[in-house]
Amino acid sequence: MADRVRVVIAEDSVLLREGLTRLLTDRGHDVVAGVGDAEALIKSVRELADEGAPPDVVVADVRMPPTHTDEGVRAAVRLRRDHPGLAVLVLSQYVEEQYATELLAGNSRGVGYLLKDRVAEVREFVDAVVRVAQGGTALDPEVVAQLLGRSRKQDVLAGLTPREREVLGLMAEGRTNSAIARQLVVSDGAVEKHVSNIFLKLGLSPSDGDHRRVLAVLTYLNS
Repeated sequence: MADRVRVVIAEDSVLLREGLTRLLTDRGHDVVAGVGDAEALIKSVRELADEGAPPDVVVADVRMPPTHTDEGVRAAVRLRRDHPGLAVLVLSQYVEEQYATELLAGNSRGVGYLLKDRVAEVREFVDAVVRVAQGGTALDPEVVAQLLGRSRKQDVLAGLTPREREVLGLMAEGRTNSAIARQLVVSDGAVEKHVSNIFLKLGLSPSDGDHRRVLAVLTYLNS
């Protein structure tokens, strides 16, 4: 299958780790390693890379042993630094704004942040894994809503209309123009016009190419 991806799963709950593995393998993807802590995650990715068969994406819990605070996201940030082509999708029980912004602070391609409740929506979760593996983004709607609502973002977004803010929020989730059009019940052309206006108002020139979608999101995530 064209979208087949190689995945490493890092989750200390054996039940959830096995469940994620089953979800992905049943849909034709390869789970090449499953580990229960951050140290094992870093080791597994390094060994696979040394063998010439690195994973396409890591799916990791934010909180892992031994302290169950931020080991998972720290490992994710380190892996993206050591393996620039590696995509990372982190899972969290709650919206933890600091971790979302830290993960997105560097190279903006191939990153995702989802709440664990989103795993229950199987197709949406698997689509997010594939999208991130292919260099896209996947941000949970709850994360986007919280980040957009922060008061220090208001100056950045002040020039956007309510509809443009809505479109930007859906862009941040990783949705395509067609998906945004379906969600808002408008034409693809209307969405394209909103997206163009967002790029213009945020000062993103055509020379930024396809990355303008991510840059638009990062404008408010990192401001």
